[in-house]
Amino acid sequence: MSVLWTANKNLKPFEVSMMELGLIKKIQNFHRSFTQYDITPLRSLSNLAAQLGVGGIYIKDESYRFGLNSFKALGSTYALSQCMKDKPGKYTFYATTDGNHGRAVAWAAAQIGQKSVIYMPKGSPQIKLDNIRREGAEAHLTDMNYDDTIRHIAELASQIENTVMVQDTAWDGYEDIPTWIMQGYGVMALEACEQLQEQNIKPTHMVIQAGVGAFAGAAQGLVANFYGAENSPTTFVVEPKAADCHYRSALAGEIVKVGGDMATIMAGLACGEPNKLSWDILKNLSSYFISMDDYLAARAMRVLGAPLPGDPRVISGESGASGMGFLLELLINMQDLRKKANIGQDSHILLFSTEGDTDPENYRRIVWDGAYGSDN
Repeated sequence: MSVLWTANKNLKPFEVSMMELGLIKKIQNFHRSFTQYDITPLRSLSNLAAQLGVGGIYIKDESYRFGLNSFKALGSTYALSQCMKDKPGKYTFYATTDGNHGRAVAWAAAQIGQKSVIYMPKGSPQIKLDNIRREGAEAHLTDMNYDDTIRHIAELASQIENTVMVQDTAWDGYEDIPTWIMQGYGVMALEACEQLQEQNIKPTHMVIQAGVGAFAGAAQGLVANFYGAENSPTTFVVEPKAADCHYRSALAGEIVKVGGDMATIMAGLACGEPNKLSWDILKNLSSYFISMDDYLAARAMRVLGAPLPGDPRVISGESGASGMGFLLELLINMQDLRKKANIGQDSHILLFSTEGDTDPENYRRIVWDGAYGSDN
């Protein structure tokens, strides 16, 4: 099966205090202090929606964010500013990344005259390493997976004076910075809700992808607060099968970790340990947890890159297209789940393309050459 899914039987609607709307609006005002800030487009794929029998499909296009081709700087800029708020001085910021987060940390550090050191897990593309270095960071490839690389830099950072680790995952004793990053991510979801509101549209469903889950938790919490938890969209949390720690956690009813190489084209989602802050949100508010094959994300990249006549083109990377990959499969081939989730002609579905073609060579292999087709 190309998709595994489980329904959340323990939905407990509540207000997510860390994503309080007034606070997220203040953070948006902070982002406006950057000349590069602008609200990213919300693309309406109306012709695709009509063909698939739903009222609307709307995708937030983060390839325009801060000129960095990814949403990640929304979190890193706010987190770094908070780190230095009470203790100004010279710092070195450490981070682990598959590419987008590290580039965002490097860029944010450079904006405020600070240093950054970035480590990437094995298998990371050279172009992403090069992009990080272009932002002024010291950057290294490791021979470890993502989660082990985080543990490695946590140990390094603890031994060096005036060094701060900046990650969007959380564990006991490391919660402030992940909270600030998630709150920064919340601005993207706030923008989307306000853009839909301007069109008098309320989403009935939402698809959000999860790596460590920081973006997913931020989006879920913000949207629940915006519409009220009882009236929040039905949410699908999507992961690659090689790194489906949230899906497995939902099955078990507690956090489950995934180890190994976690080889997937959705490199930004190749994380095996849920952020405990975001998991507390998702386990209560998200309706379905999804584990999916890589080829579905690849198909979505092609659909978004060559849309139906009249629909806008969206250049979406492997992780960014994952939500659309699942949605296409759901609407075309998963009629039982479609019915269970009450998706029909009046449904309006919100998605987030969290990155553009951050690995252009691989993007062309998929979109031009058909890599990761269903028969591969």
